[in-house]
Amino acid sequence: MLYDIFFSVSQTPVAGYMPSEAEMFANFFAQVQAADAMGYETAWLAESHLSSEVQKTNKKPVIPHWQGEVGLNVDMLQMAQRIFACTKNIEVGSAVMNIVCNGGPIAAAERIAYFLALHGMNPEEKRRLHVGFSAGRFDFMNRASGILARNTVEEAAWPALKGKVFREACEIFLRLLAGETINSKMTAETTLRRQDFRSDEDWQRVCDAAGGNPDLISIPKRWVFENIKIIPQDWRRDLLSPIIGSHEPRLQEDVNQWWPVKVFNLSITRADIIEQTHERMCKAFHQDGGPWQREYMPRTVFVFINEEEGLSAEEKRQAAHAEAKAALGAYWTALEGTLDPAKVEKAADNALIGNAEDIAAQACERFHGDDRLMLWFDFFNHDSHRVIRNMDAFMQKVKPRIEELLTR
Repeated sequence: MLYDIFFSVSQTPVAGYMPSEAEMFANFFAQVQAADAMGYETAWLAESHLSSEVQKTNKKPVIPHWQGEVGLNVDMLQMAQRIFACTKNIEVGSAVMNIVCNGGPIAAAERIAYFLALHGMNPEEKRRLHVGFSAGRFDFMNRASGILARNTVEEAAWPALKGKVFREACEIFLRLLAGETINSKMTAETTLRRQDFRSDEDWQRVCDAAGGNPDLISIPKRWVFENIKIIPQDWRRDLLSPIIGSHEPRLQEDVNQWWPVKVFNLSITRADIIEQTHERMCKAFHQDGGPWQREYMPRTVFVFINEEEGLSAEEKRQAAHAEAKAALGAYWTALEGTLDPAKVEKAADNALIGNAEDIAAQACERFHGDDRLMLWFDFFNHDSHRVIRNMDAFMQKVKPRIEELLTR
């Protein structure tokens, strides 16, 4: 297995304590430097935009019970520059970069090209930038950038149409990164059909808004432009690894027309869906990327490990489960306003919880020996010293045990 680490940089109260922004950033850089020294391969960072606390005051708050900010990292590339500067071996990834807002796919492609032109000035540089990209989790971040329904047809179709908008953005983004000169007439048309909607009723609402019962509805493109090509043009494309944050099988295949694009998936995804994705990507992965590898789909997983001194193995196990229950309970309460024991239990079933021996056994049971795990230690935990001890316990005690179990 390969071991990466995920950082949420989420400023929300835990057990009544809310760190300042300065504390959050100080904790993060202490943890990422520790992760580098411990041998984690890639540091993945969540990206967020605009204050979720302020958004609660609007007509349709998306997370009205959340306190503080979902995330403080608003610019993956600025963070990556600082991470590369203060570490030696670890690579950097976005989980995930929103390519729809803040200038859209054209601006995102050019920023990445410029970053890698500077990052790759040293011909000995080998560390890659892993760009996980998506359309973002919350619509309010995109609406502030003008990505919203433009008329009654789009309003009726929006739950399905926003995925089409992301598809349009993906094509522009990847073709520009690949070095093409393109204009908007060269990109795929956006259309809506019955199969794009969950029910006949949803489709009928769109048809009613369009004033008829067409088989197909054409949607004007979101980004309209004449010939463009991003600059700089001569940059180290070998240092870029794109990963799409979408569960849509067709889109996972489509993006591989233009670049070898890997796929994000969550640890809570059903095992059959995971295997189907691997099988599909073995056929769809862009030929320039070589054969598809299981590690190309990193698996996000909560880790609640307790290897604190002075405790027996059983006491560590019980303490880890109590810590997991508290963190997951706080998360669901913040997200939905009420504590749902069933959701806490389901999340716990998909996390790695216990002492080092427990976690090694769980990892071997749930994951393939060639998987890449994106381990999440800072989930609802602002005790940076403890987070670092947990990170170290995993690499010192869990990793060797996993390797031992896998070789049996």
